[in-house]
Amino acid sequence: MNGLSTVLIVVGLFLVGGIISFVKQKMPTSLIVLLSIGAAMCLVAGVIRLEVWS
Repeated sequence: MNGLSTVLIVVGLFLVGGIISFVKQKMPTSLIVLLSIGAAMCLVAGVIRLEVWS
């Protein structure tokens, strides 16, 4: 696991926590969707950059 993949996964998990918080606060749906897209992109990029695939 290199540093960038770790950072991407941690940021993605942080954004997932934000999604949960925003849903509990009943924030606008468009904001939650935007945050979900960002979290998914961070998590997918972090997982793809893992060195276990090669």
